[in-house]
Amino acid sequence: MAAQTPPSRLRRLAVPAGVMAAVAGAFGYVATVDPNEAGHYPVCPMLRFTGLLCPGCGGLRSAHAFAHGDLVTALGANAPAVAGYLVFAAVWVVWTVRASRGRPMRIALAPAHWWAIGSVLLVFSVVRNLPFGSWLAP
Repeated sequence: MAAQTPPSRLRRLAVPAGVMAAVAGAFGYVATVDPNEAGHYPVCPMLRFTGLLCPGCGGLRSAHAFAHGDLVTALGANAPAVAGYLVFAAVWVVWTVRASRGRPMRIALAPAHWWAIGSVLLVFSVVRNLPFGSWLAP
């Protein structure tokens, strides 16, 4: 039996590089096609049918502002989205470093963490739809 050779560093970095290319392409598109102009993107179905802002409402505007380096506007459009961009960047860096060293990337969040994330997004959604939380609306 022939021993398998471990994949090359280039091959190990292919998936993280592909993911980053897709994310960069998406951010590049949103940076180019302004979501603040009507007609470029579909309207959120929850907003359209209920009039309520979901936790993702303002995410495209946030990405547009973030891509242009306007962090204050990005946070105003959707603060949890900005937190998500930063978490993604940190996880991607760790993933890339681990992949370059030949170590697998495993993210195992306990159910309590998922419940906490869901609870934060639920509270964010409720508060941004109340009169005193209108400053959280995009």
